[in-house]
Order: sequence, then C-alpha cells, then structure tokens
Amino acid sequence: MVWGSSLRSVRLFSAVFLLLLQGSWAQRVKVQNEVVTYPGQIVTLRCQFPDQGQTELTQVSWIYETAAGLRTNIAVFHPKFGVNYPVSPVQNRVHFTQDPPQLNNPTIEISSIAMTDEGRYICEYATYPSGNEQGVTNLILLAKPTNNASTVVVQAGTTPVVVARCESSNGRPQATVSWATSVNGNSTLKKTDNSDNTVSVKSEYWLAPTPADNGKDISCMVSHRTLSSPENFPMQLQVEYPPQVQIMGYDNNWYLGRTNAVLTCQAQGNPLPTTITWKTMSGLLPETVQVNENKLTVLKVDETVNATFICEVRNSLGTGRDQVSVIVRETRLAEAGGLTGGIIGAIIGVLLLVAIICTTVFIIRKQRMNRDADAPPAHKPPPPMRTPMTSESKFAEPKVTMLAPQADSPLMYYETQKSEPMTDLDSYHSYEDKEDEEFPPPLDHDAPFMREENVDEEDHPLTPTVSRIDSFVSPAVIV
Repeated sequence: MVWGSSLRSVRLFSAVFLLLLQGSWAQRVKVQNEVVTYPGQIVTLRCQFPDQGQTELTQVSWIYETAAGLRTNIAVFHPKFGVNYPVSPVQNRVHFTQDPPQLNNPTIEISSIAMTDEGRYICEYATYPSGNEQGVTNLILLAKPTNNASTVVVQAGTTPVVVARCESSNGRPQATVSWATSVNGNSTLKKTDNSDNTVSVKSEYWLAPTPADNGKDISCMVSHRTLSSPENFPMQLQVEYPPQVQIMGYDNNWYLGRTNAVLTCQAQGNPLPTTITWKTMSGLLPETVQVNENKLTVLKVDETVNATFICEVRNSLGTGRDQVSVIVRETRLAEAGGLTGGIIGAIIGVLLLVAIICTTVFIIRKQRMNRDADAPPAHKPPPPMRTPMTSESKFAEPKVTMLAPQADSPLMYYETQKSEPMTDLDSYHSYEDKEDEEFPPPLDHDAPFMREENVDEEDHPLTPTVSRIDSFVSPAVIV
C-alpha cells in the first residue's frame, strides 16, 4: 500500500516537471503577444529563437487558428527544401520578410488585412532533441463603424412607439450606444454579427408621445475604440397632433359703446394649422365684427355681439375649436388701476415718513426746552450794596441803594475791614425764588433808583451794631 502511494507521487512529480520544462521551452520562442491593426493595412508578425544553444532547429512554420479552433499552415520554411505557402485564407498575401528566411528570425508580413484575418498566429519550431516549440500572437482588427441617428415622425397617442433610432454599423469591436433626453421613455438594443467579422448595433427609443413632447431634445451617443470621443447626434422629437385652440382677449367688460374689442384665436398643431374659421352659435357673425385671420375685432359693441363666438382651426390630422360667451353690459365696470394704486401707496408712505420725522423733531425740541426751563439762570443781578455811613446818616433811617449795572462800566463792590462782608445777603432773593413778589421797576441807567424798606423804629431801634471805625468801607475795587 505504501509502495503504491510512493509510485503515484513520483508520477505526479514527473508530470509537473515535464509541464514546467515544456513551459520554459515555450518561452524560448519570442513573439508579440498582441498586434492591433485595421482592415486594408499591412501587418508584420515577428518571431525569434535567440537562445538556440545545443538545440538544432530543423523547420519553422506559421499557423493560423480561427476563433473556432480551426488551424491552417500559412507559411513553412525548411533549410533544405526552402519556402512553401500552403493554401490558406491569406495565401498570396503572406510572405517571409527575408529571402531566403533565417531559422532564428522567420518574421512574416500579411498585406491587405481583412476582418476575417483576425485570430491567433502561431510560430512553431521543429527542434532536436526537444521537439516542437512555439509562440502565439493574437491579431486584433479594429473597424471604425459607420454611425447615424434619426427621429421618427409619430402621432400623439397612449401606446409606446419608436420615436428615434441610432445605428452603429460594421464596427469591430462592438460599439456602445446611449441616449440623453428629458422625456420618459425606454431604449432597446439589437446586435448583428456580419459575415466580415464586424458587428452592427441598432438602438431604438420608445415613447408614448404627447403633444407636449413635440420639439423636445433627444441625443444619441456612440462610443467606440476607434473614436477619440463619443460621437453625438442631437435631434428633436417630431410628434404630430390635431390643433389645440384657445381664444384670448375677453375681459368680461364689454359694455355698450365700447370700440375695437378684440378676440385672438391662438392655435398650436403639428402639422401647422391651415385654416381658421370664426362663427357664432347661430352661424353668422354680427355686422359690427371684422375678421383678420386669427383676430376678431368688434368695431362697436352693441346688443348684437351678446353671443357665443367660436374659433375652429384645422390641419391634416383634424380640427380643434374653442368658444367664449360674451356678455354685453350697459355700463363700464370700474377698473382698479394697478399704477394708480401704486402711486397712492407711494404718496401715503411719503406722508407717513414726513409725519414721523416731524413728530421726532418736535419731541426732541420739547425735551430741550424743558431742560432749559428747569436749569438755574445763567446770569443773576448783582447783590444790593450798602452805601458808606457818614456822621449825618449814622442815626438816619437805613436805606439800601441798588446801582444799575452799566453796559460799558465794570462792576463795583466794596469790602469791609472785617472778614465778613457787610452786605445783608438775606435780604436778596432771585426772581425765580419768589413767584408772588412783584418784579422791580426797570432800572434807569442814568440815575440809580432807590427802594426804601419801611422799618418800624419802635420795634427795631436804629442802634448801630458796629462801631464807627468798624463800619468804615474800603475803597471800591474795579473788576
């Protein structure tokens, strides 16, 4: 049992070693992994065996393998027997680049490449003692497709129909088609494999069209490997529908005597409307009515236009109509002018603004006047001054003399020798302190006036309170 397991392990190891050895030998043939070309071009397929060593090269062959796996020899070289080009799809279009070829560099060229030439090209060596070795090149052909797009004229309805088509024909590889539009529809795609190995695709856009869809934008974009940027096809949908009619101009203010009242018949349709007809429910238009294409003008409103006016519009798909019932009034309705209302509002706003400004100014001035009235006077009259005593007036009745201040003379006051002034300030009061006291008569600037105070001698004897010396008054001081 153990011997059997060991034998299987040795066989597995040998198989893996042979595969690795064959892979390392296959890598000795140097070829291009991929070659890309276009139909009608000349393609070069390179092959080399650079590290020959002790390996003897006996023959080299180029083999063409289709996508289905069918193999065909297209070029063979033997150093003794020479070059041979067997029957193949590329016969008469393939040849070795060197004449005679070299076993270590058997490069070939194929001219007038066709789409059917795409496939696998194998460079295979017959060697001794290792056997056959090969390298594979994939030939990829690109074919720039022919692209086009168009819209389909359809009629408005509720059943989805094809409204636009976009095609990309004879391309290699297959092109990509996409749509851009604001309408709510769906697209389909159909692929066709052509006999020349190209691919054609056709996309259709389906929609249940409405009159509102007419003229809307729709674009088809085709992307392909041969294009530097997608090819764009902007279009507009074409939806046909019968005329849609609306009468404009009636303001519900047709009164007796009104002139040049106009009704306008607005119509939309695809195809464009061909005829426009005005009539009334009775079939005849009043004599005061004039018709000019889609406009109906009433020269002067009277009782005869108190009717229902009908506008009929026709195109190749059918007829559309609209009607309006006119009521003739005896007098004109009052119309509120939007402009007049705006002017009145503006005037009211300005008046309110002026009133606010005036009120604010009045309040500020009132507050300022109240502050000025509560403040003490800025200037007070000078206090009353005593006159100097003489020997004759020592026992005379006391008198107080008020000197009126002169505008052009400085103020004068007297000082005694004592620290306190002799002026009796208790007898002085400002006018503001005595509201009930009468104001003194105006002062005479030419001669001072005197106001005598009645003194009761019995109650207040005139006994001097100071000595004669103390009552001496100092000279006047000029201020």
